[in-house]
Amino acid sequence: MAVNGLRKSAPDSASKALARIRPRDAASLLLVDRSGGELRILMGKRHMRHVFMPGKFVFPGGRTEAADGRISAIAELSESDQTKLLTGMGSRSSVQRCRALALSAIRETYEEAGLFLGRRHSDSPSIAHPDWAAFVQRNIHPDLSVLRYFARATTPPGGLRRFDTRFFLAFRDAVADALPEATGPSQELEELSWLPFREAARLDIPEITRMIIREAEATLAANPSLEPGNAVIQYRMKYGRFVREVF
Repeated sequence: MAVNGLRKSAPDSASKALARIRPRDAASLLLVDRSGGELRILMGKRHMRHVFMPGKFVFPGGRTEAADGRISAIAELSESDQTKLLTGMGSRSSVQRCRALALSAIRETYEEAGLFLGRRHSDSPSIAHPDWAAFVQRNIHPDLSVLRYFARATTPPGGLRRFDTRFFLAFRDAVADALPEATGPSQELEELSWLPFREAARLDIPEITRMIIREAEATLAANPSLEPGNAVIQYRMKYGRFVREVF
């Protein structure tokens, strides 16, 4: 979510082209373990082979695919969360796009951390997409109702990769199963760890990630059971700095 390091000046035409790049929809999940005396969140280190933020610690998440919005779920987003997602979409708003964002957060958490958010059922979910085959094999239905939308941030213009990321919170209690190797099949994240908020904020992370950690901690302090209806914090770049908005 941040531009790191220095970049050589590009010709005006190239700079203008970069500025016109539309951010891609993305979703990220802050999974919270409340089983002990102190809340902990799951973070992992991006592999050094990645072009985007190599070696940085992040939450599970990634690009949203259109197909995610067509995946069936055992329960849908709360009305409040769906309304807030729709409100921020402008002319491209749709319920399917809301679902795609939420479901991609669940899918990426499996792919990067090996954790299945959902509910096990006697019947297999009616999902034909190969990205969700592991859920079908385990009779686990994705559950959108456990997700709480709480923050949004857009990668600043000027880079080849831009993302409009929606951040969700959920409790570890919602994990129905986990891969035995304690990592995801994509192997994109290393050193997966459950960390107290203060420790997570001291990792090698972009500043916007640190801001999101603080927003998550504040959301949980005000709404410890993550009931629907919390405020959503939006960060966008204006005049070279992130501006914080609440809606």
